[in-house]
This record gives sequence, C-alpha cells and structure tokens, in this order.
Amino acid sequence: MTQCIGIVVAAGRGTRFSSAGPKQYERLGGKPLIRMAIEGLLREPRVQAVLPVIHPDDAGSFTAATSGLQCLPPVHGGATRQASVRHALEALSARAPGSVLVHDAARPLVPTSMIARVIDAIAPGTGVVPGLPIADTLKRVDGAGAVRETVSREGLFRVQTPQGFRFDELLAAHRMAAHLSLTDDAAVFEHAGRRVVTVAGSPEAEKVTTAEDLARMAKANLEYRTGQGFDAHRLIAGPGLILCGIAIDHSHRLLGHSDADVAWHAATDAILGAIGAGDIGHHFPPSNPAFKDAASERFLRHAIGLLTERGGALVNLDVTIVCERPKIAPHRTAMVTRTADVCGVDSDRISIKATTTEAMGFTGRGEGIAAQAVATITLPR
Repeated sequence: MTQCIGIVVAAGRGTRFSSAGPKQYERLGGKPLIRMAIEGLLREPRVQAVLPVIHPDDAGSFTAATSGLQCLPPVHGGATRQASVRHALEALSARAPGSVLVHDAARPLVPTSMIARVIDAIAPGTGVVPGLPIADTLKRVDGAGAVRETVSREGLFRVQTPQGFRFDELLAAHRMAAHLSLTDDAAVFEHAGRRVVTVAGSPEAEKVTTAEDLARMAKANLEYRTGQGFDAHRLIAGPGLILCGIAIDHSHRLLGHSDADVAWHAATDAILGAIGAGDIGHHFPPSNPAFKDAASERFLRHAIGLLTERGGALVNLDVTIVCERPKIAPHRTAMVTRTADVCGVDSDRISIKATTTEAMGFTGRGEGIAAQAVATITLPR
C-alpha cells in the first residue's frame, strides 16, 4: 500500500470569526478544532501520518491543542492558504508519499467514510474532492442588493475537504501555480490541466467560518444522556442532619462514613451514571479514611468536574427525598439554591421534591431517609 499523508492547513488568522485568537484553536465539545481535524484523518487506517501547517505565532497554542497526538512536526504556513499547502508539500518531498489529503483545520467533523471515499477515488492524473450538490435557488445580486439574475444550480456543488491527490502531481501543480491566488487545491490541480472528480461529501463536514457556525455545530453535535441515582442512610439520634448541603434542625441525623447527605449522594450517582463513570463508592470508597466525615459537596463537585472535562453540561437534576420527617418544604428553596450553586447551573435546572411512603417501610417508620435522583446531561458526540 502506497503511503498516504494528510496535510491539515491551520495557518490562517480567521478574521471573519471575530474572536481573540485563531478559530482553529477554538473548542467544540471541549476539544480544539485543529485537534479534531487531525484525529479525524488519523481514524482512517490508510492515513499513515498527518502534517499540520501552522502560523509561526501559534506554536504554543498548537502544542497545547495537540498534546499526545501522533502527528508530524508542524511546518509554518505562508501568506495565503495556497502558499501554506505548497510549504507542506515541499516539506514532504523527501518522504515522497504516494498520495496526500489536504484538509482544513476548520472542518472538525469529517466522517471516516467520506475520507475513505476520497482515498478510493485517487488515481494517476485524477484529483478528488468531496462535495454536496446545491439545493437552494441561486441569485446573482449587485452591490446594492438588487437581484440581477437567477443562476441555474444544475451541476453546481459545494466543495469540502479533505481533497485527495497523487503527491507528485499536486506538488508539480502547486509549483506551476505559485504566482496565482487560487481558492483550493482542486483549482490548483485544474490549472495544471489535471482532472478532478467529485465523491459524495457530508453535511457533517461543514466549515467553521463564524462564531455562529461554531455555535450551530456545537448544538448539532450534542447527545442527551440520562442517569439515575439512589441512596439511603440510617437515622440516629443527635444533631447534624444535612440534606442538599443544608443543615436542618432535627432530632436525628443520618449515619454514614461521610456527612451522609443522602440527597447529594443520589445526585452524584445520577451524574456519574449519565457519563458512564461508575458510582460514588468507586470514586470515594468508604474504606478510605480520607473521606471520613467528608462534606458531600466534594462528591457532587467531583461528578460535575468529570462532566465538564468531557465537554458536557448538566441540563436538569431532579431529586426526590423520601422521609416522614423532617418536612422538606420549609428548606426546599435553600436546597435548590445550594445545589444549583455547587452544580454551576441556574436554579430552574434543579428540582428538589419530597414524598413519604405513607408510614410503610424503613422510611415510614422513621428509621432512615432515602433519595433518588435523575440527571439529564449533554455530551459531545
């Protein structure tokens, strides 16, 4: 199998994005766009390596964004995208791979199946671009906004990346077109008199140009998950009852290795369950003396932290406390406010309810308190 190397172009300044830094280092679902673009190429088994092209000022940002990734040392880009690709091709000339894929760092969500289609279609004298047929009606408009004509959309495609070529042919084409300013590598290839064919693109492989594009992509890239938690603790005589982080004046308190906040224990398990991270006992085993009398806020913040690290967010947390006494209603507002504060969400995303078992069972006899919780979260796909 001839070697195929991907080139990820990430030297632009992204002036239309309107952010403090280049858009390729913005995050989608907790990951920088450039990292996602590189990872996407590397998921195709036939791509043996990826060469990033970056701006000289972005060395620190690139190192941080790609930590742990197996990619080639980056090369510096030029004044234009075309020049940046030519720099990358010249840097690869010693390796002389059989084929190359040229991909934009601003396209972070490229299906592996689309990359495979591009590679499959590369042939001597033939470049490959993924594309989508234009579905909208097209109008030609003048500078004043007036429509001058309706343009036929027949045979028109929106072209995406990665674009695939034989390495030696693309390098020769770029050298020939060095004095021109062309918008993509297919145009460079066409200028050299070479043939370019299309394969099916993907709606997922859209380009991030503006902040609105990124926000729309982030929303479309989310999945919803639900987790549930349950906990119960025995009541013993004495002060010190804690529920949802609120100290409640009561004749009894809950017995446990930590502060035994049964409601927050259930909430913690619900969040951990939603992200597939085990349960509270796995993260804070009762056998560990370090957690003796620990505040359950620590547990809940830990679960929220794991969720955040995965690029997720808490949509809703619904907690039901099961007991005969104490009455929860007088404390509900404080419980909601405290829980929302620890979870880092607005209060309307937290529900604290209470019910009884009509004097049945251990909660009905006042021997203990139980709680169950349901957490709804979002995670990037």
